[in-house]
Parts: sequence; structure tokens; C-alpha cells
Amino acid sequence: MLTRTLSPFSAAAGVSLLAVVLWVPQPLHADEPTSREEKWIPLFNGKNLDGWTPKITGHDYGVNYADTFRVEEGLLKVRYDKYKDGAFADQFGHLFYKDKFSHYRLRVEYRFVGEQCRGGPSWAIRNSGIMFHAQDPQTMTKDQKFPVSIEAQLLGGLGKGNRPTNNMCSPGTHVVLNGKLFTTHCTNSKSKTYHGDQWVTVEIEVRGSGTIKHFVEGELVLEYEQPQLDPNDPDAKKLIRNGQLLLSEGYIALQSESHPCDFRKVEILLLKK
Repeated sequence: MLTRTLSPFSAAAGVSLLAVVLWVPQPLHADEPTSREEKWIPLFNGKNLDGWTPKITGHDYGVNYADTFRVEEGLLKVRYDKYKDGAFADQFGHLFYKDKFSHYRLRVEYRFVGEQCRGGPSWAIRNSGIMFHAQDPQTMTKDQKFPVSIEAQLLGGLGKGNRPTNNMCSPGTHVVLNGKLFTTHCTNSKSKTYHGDQWVTVEIEVRGSGTIKHFVEGELVLEYEQPQLDPNDPDAKKLIRNGQLLLSEGYIALQSESHPCDFRKVEILLLKK
């Protein structure tokens, strides 16, 4: 009797065909986003300041002094051309989003443009920021310069030398850095320097009172944890309840610190707690 032995190739083909026949694709549930379909939510709609409210030093909450924050050409712009006598006069501003957040990833595209407003401090040249875990802006005093918060400091290059961006500053707060309580006001990231008026994409990953990570153009540049109130700061003292210092949530705000800048995208990805 003549017998035929299948070649290895034929056997493999048979197995592959069987796998194709037996495999049936399963539908994805709508509430289970894939890595290719992350649910980023735009906080800035590109048309107006809906959802955002300013608090500028020396002015009441909700007063957008001299049209500091405006939307033009699809951009959220920070400008000082309408300031009295063209002088900044320590009128530090913050544009707050209406909701509080705890666990999320925030993505912002920004650029610096033009020249600093006259009278702005020298350290504020090409300097802005993203405040998060911030206090309710309605609890700020009229003359308070900065909300109690953690700041992702945005810096532009000065044409020469190194000046990293997406650093960390801590108005009224502290963090734990490299396992130790960090009480210095600012610390630099390890990002490269971005000179000129180029667009830069930064992200902040916030895990409540746990780990916080800063990214620039997709690269991890800074990491720390345990954001907390500074019990020695007069503004922070007012926010302490039952001795609780750790910050697990708060508001998000964009800064005006005397140098014109644009924000092209502000969006958030909510993370599970």
C-alpha cells in the first residue's frame, strides 16, 4: 500500500488554516479604550474661553483685566498690549479650568512669542506655567500672586545656554523628590532647551497624592511624589484641614507672567484611581 507523508510546510499550513477557522473576533466594549483609542478630552475648544475663568492679581475672580487671556486664530493667547501705560505692575494672572481633577494625564502645546511686557521681572522672560492640584481660585485673596499649587514651569530658551522646560515649582507646597522632602521652590527637569518661538508639547501625569511625571515631546524628564501643603506658608495654612497636608486633587490653571505666549492645545486623559 502506498502511503504519503505530509511535508513540514503542508502541516504548518494546515494548522494555520485551522486557526483561522476557529478564531472569531470578539467585539470591544465601548468603555474599554485600546492603546490606539485613548479618550483625550479637549479642555480648550479653540473658539472661546468657555469653561475657563481668570484670576489676576489685584482684580476680583472672573475679571479678565485688559483682555489678558483671549482666543484668536484658534489659539488661546496671553497678551499685555492693553495694560495701563504698557506696564505689567506685578499683575500675575492664572486662567482656571472649571473642574477639579485627581488622576489624569494633561497634554499642552505652547510657544513663547514677542517681547516681555515692560516692568515684568527678569526671571519671567519666556516664562509661564501650568498650575495643577491648585486651590479653588475663589479662595484666593484679591492681591494673591500665585495659587497654592504645584507648577509645571514652562521656559523658553534665551538664544544661548541651557534652559530646560517642564520643571517643577511649588508655590505654597512641597513634594518628595528622590525619597526626600524637597522644600526648595523649583527644580529643573532634564529636558533640552527650546529656543525661539517654536511649539513645544509637554505632558504631566498626575496620580493623586502619589507619583507625578513630567514629559517633554514624549520623553520623561522629571518624576516626584507626595505633593503636599507647606504648613509654614501663610496661604497654604488656610487650606489645611484636620492636619491633612497631602494633595490628592485640585484645579488646573494656565499662567500669565509678563511674557506673551500661545496655547494651541490643552487636553486631558482621565486615569483610573
